[in-house]
Amino acid sequence: MSGRQRLRLGYGTNGLTDLRLDDALGLLADLGYDGVGLTLDHMHLDPLAPGLAARTARVTRRLDALGLTATVETGARYVLDPRRKHGPSLLDADPPARAARVRLLLTAVRVAADLGAHAVHCFSGVTPPGTDDTAAWRRLTEALAPVLDAAADAGVPLAIEPEPGHLLATLDDFHRLRAALGDPAPLGLTLDIGHCQCLEAAPPAACVRAAAPWLRHVQIEDMRRGVHEHLPFGEGEIDFPPVLDALAATGYQGLTVVELPRHSHAGPQRAAESIAFLRDAAAAAAKGAPAC
Repeated sequence: MSGRQRLRLGYGTNGLTDLRLDDALGLLADLGYDGVGLTLDHMHLDPLAPGLAARTARVTRRLDALGLTATVETGARYVLDPRRKHGPSLLDADPPARAARVRLLLTAVRVAADLGAHAVHCFSGVTPPGTDDTAAWRRLTEALAPVLDAAADAGVPLAIEPEPGHLLATLDDFHRLRAALGDPAPLGLTLDIGHCQCLEAAPPAACVRAAAPWLRHVQIEDMRRGVHEHLPFGEGEIDFPPVLDALAATGYQGLTVVELPRHSHAGPQRAAESIAFLRDAAAAAAKGAPAC
């Protein structure tokens, strides 16, 4: 198959929050990862602290020296509001609050461009109490418009993630957003393999094939049906060789980033175990793949 690609593996810094960023990047390079899913947060490239451009330039040099690439992720729990997890969101009832989230995404686009990152990740947020479906979708489309303009100018795609419990929770919801926005070129998809297992009707490998034209970022972990809990590989229900075979067959060239945000206490161990698991699963997938 001419489009088959070697998977480029990364690990998310939201699963390495007990490490300094320099140490986290060094660890990933030593383990053989190709890149990093860099969550902008107070402990790792704080997007709200002074001197962001200079700090970003330093991280760029570090990535280059280590031979790593990056995706910029914006799922930090308390980076905007120290008392409200993931708040405010793009769906917040308060316009200034929504604007704060938009500013964070605009900052993320600038950081991604400076880092040479291949995408900026985001999600919709949970629909606030008292907000009907029509209003929620209107807020989302209006809030994303300037971010998509900035992404187009920077040449960095915006990859929105279907997230269980959010307004945009499924692949069908992604296509609803895409249609509402007029199918803008900068809008792509973050596909979380565990989320496919959690709530999509189709199995994860089929989700990968269906999502292929819009894939701009991939997150990966194990998960169980109907339970939104990011699990280390082998602790959930996903059969990974077919998933990795489907990814390789799409020709996707971005990072496939391990997403274990609740395992930072054992981050170095989990990072080592994860790359070993994925290499074995990729080898098993390649053995069963048709010749190119």
